Amino acid sequence: MTGPAQRGTTDIADKAVRRIAERAAEEALPVPASGTGRTSVAVHGRRAAVALRVALPYPAALSDTARRVQRHVAARTGELTGLDIRAARLTVTRLALSSARTPPVAQAEEMPDARRPPRRWWSQRRVPMTVVILPVAAACAAVTADVIRVHATGQGAAAWRMSVVSWLAGHGPGDTSVVVAGAVVALLGVWLIVLALTPGRRQQMPLSVTSREWNAAVDRATVATFVRDAVGDVPGMGAVDVRARRRRVRVRARLAFGDRDQAREQATAIARQALAACGLGRTPRLKLTVTPEPTWQPPASGTPASETPISGTPISETPADLQLTGEVTAGGER
Repeated sequence: MTGPAQRGTTDIADKAVRRIAERAAEEALPVPASGTGRTSVAVHGRRAAVALRVALPYPAALSDTARRVQRHVAARTGELTGLDIRAARLTVTRLALSSARTPPVAQAEEMPDARRPPRRWWSQRRVPMTVVILPVAAACAAVTADVIRVHATGQGAAAWRMSVVSWLAGHGPGDTSVVVAGAVVALLGVWLIVLALTPGRRQQMPLSVTSREWNAAVDRATVATFVRDAVGDVPGMGAVDVRARRRRVRVRARLAFGDRDQAREQATAIARQALAACGLGRTPRLKLTVTPEPTWQPPASGTPASETPISGTPISETPADLQLTGEVTAGGER
């Protein structure tokens, strides 16, 4: 039997591992036409790191598809090469429309989770934590340092610590300063409790999702911009101001020309469609106000002026009459 020192070693080139990883990714993709992009592989002894750039099909569950591709590439490449491959690093470059699109009803049946109420995003409260932790940490550090100094050097306590103890010994619970200090501490405690029980991040509105693994939100400014652009496309609308809140969206629009009631109805319908298209978990109430511009004039009612002869003269009698009739039709007055 040949000794271990005479058997030699087997080196697998990075190019071979890269080709195997690309084929494994194509096997895991639901639509082979999606394809893989640039792939990089680094082999270090018995270990290898794989990074893939792929295009995923649309519509599909992107998170589940990406995890499936990662697991399959790592398992398949490790099986064929004998290398130890951790989870592959996956980068989604684009979304490719699949030729055989799944009907919406079938997609809804594949999702086991029904529509659930959205969860608001919770803030980490960095500023309140800093405001509370820094003074407390500074006071604890000062007291600890003074106690260590007294025990290490045998000297007396610092003057500031003795003065604090003397002041606390001379002021009882009924003293005004003690009552004020207690009220301040109580208000601080109430403030911290409110911060702990409220989610914060009021500038973000949660979106409606159908999976427990997802939690998405959109900024209020984005919703306001989307609604403003939609209302601004209504014929006759001028400047539009939108204020988006968690429970209500207020729209103020200026009407430059056209019928006021008709413009309000169109703007309300379009604003509701824009809010529905945002996919918010809780659709806010809409309040829309249309204010005419100072130069706005109500549209002319009755028979158009172009069909009425002027001074009893037929419209087609002279070129001058034609020009005058055109001016009356356009402006309403000469």
